[in-house]
Amino acid sequence: MGRVDEPGIPALVSYSQPHTNAWSENIKSASGVVFVTPQYNWGYPAVLKNAIDHLYHEWRDKPVMIVTYGGHGGGRCAKQLRRVAVRLRMRIVPTSLALRLSDAIIREGAELNPDRDFRSFAPQVKRALSELSDQLEGNESVLARMRRKWKVALAVLS
Repeated sequence: MGRVDEPGIPALVSYSQPHTNAWSENIKSASGVVFVTPQYNWGYPAVLKNAIDHLYHEWRDKPVMIVTYGGHGGGRCAKQLRRVAVRLRMRIVPTSLALRLSDAIIREGAELNPDRDFRSFAPQVKRALSELSDQLEGNESVLARMRRKWKVALAVLS
């Protein structure tokens, strides 16, 4: 993304910086977005918050999938990110992925082997990708839409 140097607020859509205009065009042209982020100190990184906050209208109705990772999987990070996404009116797939990394990977620098380390997450990955695909293709079932709206309500209330 770049520097945080826009003088106005994103809701007014009067960007003055070339990098903000480029970021806006990237998001507008995307069919959907997959946020893949680590959980740091029980939240998501400031750089991701800044990237999201630089824009406003571009996020509206954008299909979004949230993937977090860390020693605890990133559930709290996903919850915070979901709250922001809900308020920006993104269409978040109901299944969020929280990939737990082993202590050996985090503290000892052990090599990550996705086939071994993420095998147990395969069913959730398939489900989340299927939900995102359904949203992108406009084939979201009534049950999936209800599930997504229920999660939106919970995010607003929590």
